[in-house]
Amino acid sequence: MAATKKKTSSFEKPTSPDPALLERAAQIQRILDELYPEVPIPLHHEDPYTLLVAVVLSAQCTDERVNEVAPRLFARARTPEEMIRLSVEEIREIIKPCGLSPTKSRAIWELSRRLVEEYNGHVPRTFEELEALPGVGHKTASVVMSQAFGEPAFPVDTHIHRLAARWGLSSGKSVEQTERDLKALFPIESWNKLHLQIIYFGRQYCPARGHEPQKCPICSLFLK
Repeated sequence: MAATKKKTSSFEKPTSPDPALLERAAQIQRILDELYPEVPIPLHHEDPYTLLVAVVLSAQCTDERVNEVAPRLFARARTPEEMIRLSVEEIREIIKPCGLSPTKSRAIWELSRRLVEEYNGHVPRTFEELEALPGVGHKTASVVMSQAFGEPAFPVDTHIHRLAARWGLSSGKSVEQTERDLKALFPIESWNKLHLQIIYFGRQYCPARGHEPQKCPICSLFLK
């Protein structure tokens, strides 16, 4: 097994945010805590490996579709050892409904091979090692670190990126900047829950299209 590395993110938490912005963030967090005191993990999984594969499948695909397709794949292969006994083509046929199946099937097979050969079939517990796996970027690694291992992380998807800009919490120029800005504004112990709260809120109250700010529990607070 590869040597254990420091559990860290490539996007470290900055310091000295604007006090007014901190108050805005605290106000938003209070609303999210009231609306979503409990937040289930959207992608169904049984362990770190099945979560990792599900997150890879979720790229440009809805959680609902992944939750329909992933069980079919896991019925054939629930561990890295079982996955590499399938061919890339067999994996592709199963995951076709998730889209991008040629790329995703190769990534799933290759990352499974790497887990078997380098980590004795276990999912590594550091950002660096996860991000070195095929098909795994920073966001995917953040989801696994947060939801599988309970390590502080703030995965930024399109919902969070959009809402952070809409709420004036970030410049919104890149997901990397959004992640840094949000980490500076919210307590580290809230990150794992908060990123899910924002996702659920965006879907229910703050959609990209057809949004009515005056009816939104958060946007309505900041109307001029």
